[in-house]
Formats: sequence, structure tokens, C-alpha cells
Amino acid sequence: MPEPQELRFSVDGAGEVSALLVNPRNARWLLGLAHGAGAGMAHPFMENLSDELAAVGVATFRYQFPYMEQRRHIPDSPAVLTRTVAAAVQAATQAAPGLPLLAGGKSMGGRMASQAAAQNLLDGVRGLVFFGFPLHPPNRPGTKRADHLAKVPQPMLFLQGTRDTLADLELLRPICAKLVPRATLHIIESADHSFHVLKSSKRTDAEVLRELAETAASWAERLASAVNREY
Repeated sequence: MPEPQELRFSVDGAGEVSALLVNPRNARWLLGLAHGAGAGMAHPFMENLSDELAAVGVATFRYQFPYMEQRRHIPDSPAVLTRTVAAAVQAATQAAPGLPLLAGGKSMGGRMASQAAAQNLLDGVRGLVFFGFPLHPPNRPGTKRADHLAKVPQPMLFLQGTRDTLADLELLRPICAKLVPRATLHIIESADHSFHVLKSSKRTDAEVLRELAETAASWAERLASAVNREY
């Protein structure tokens, strides 16, 4: 895998934050990849996911939200978080020009990308990828966090585990069904919110990470094919 390139970019009203670009030679896509609420861009899940994505031709632009950059424990306001996603998209485009762009992230990072998209802040982004969309707080089922998804213009890929306590699939499935053809739901059997799987599944976490990356890459290629057919 290529060595990550360390970068920085500015977020309006929130200072500078760090980013890591992993850009393999065979890259066909670039994914702006935001971290979850409790861990930053250097978390092993984020690093390993970036490596798996690179192996299937998806470059990644991982980045910090300001609160994580400043080592604060409480996430920034939604306005700052969505501005960060928008700034990251612009910085990613400059860092790896010429690659078609996706945005998304793990848990909260993906949700903030969807909110930025719903506010039309992500010009040029072809699609959104959610690695564990946090539909509701742990074990408190609800759908309010999905209300904005109807305003998202881009295609969306939801990658969800069957044991995810932040996304009751009985609630998420009908939401995605209403958003078809813009929404695609891919379910990982026995995976939790962190995509850890039970030993009884006879799978490893590494195999699940590979499935996440391969699914995202295949979905992105279908997006490209659909665009080509339109023209």
C-alpha cells in the first residue's frame, strides 16, 4: 500500500485540520472518509479500511473534525461538522485531481456527509458511502436522523451490520426502500456497529473489511456505468 500523504486544510471559522491521502496507482475513485464520533482518522478501523479500499482502486482522503484535531471530547456543532465535510471535499479534489469523488464515513462521519449533501454543500460528489449509518442512539430506535435523506441528491450506499445497535434494520430497510433507486442497502451478517463479527459467523473482521471495500468499489463502478449509459 502507498504511504499516506499528510495534509492540512482550513475549515471556515474552525481553524486547520489534518488529513491523510492514500492514493494507489490504480485508483479509479477518491473517497472523502470522515471518522466516527469517538475516534479520529488514525483509528485502526480507518487505517485498515483505507488499505482495503486502496487494494480495490479507491483512494481515500481521511480527515479530522476540528474537535478531534483539538483533542476535545465533545463533537462540534452540526454546522461546523458539515462545513468540515464540505471543506474536505474541496481539499480532496485539489489533492487528487482527476479522480471522480465520493464522500461518506464511519458512523457520525457518514451522517454528517449526508447532512452536508442535503444542504447542497457537496458539489461534484458522485455518491455517498455510509459505513454504519447511525440511525438512532444505541438501543433507542427512531428514524428522525433519516428525515434529511430525502433531500440528498446523490446515490447512497448503506453498509450495515445485523447486530448494529445504532441502526435497527426493521427501521432502516423501509427508509432505504423509499429512497430507491438512490439508496442501496448492503447487510453484513452478524456484524456490529464497529463491524466486528461473531466467531460463530466463521468469518474474521479482516474479511468483513474486505467485503466493505469491495462492495463500495463495485457500487461506485455501477454508478459510473449508469452515468455512461445516460450519455
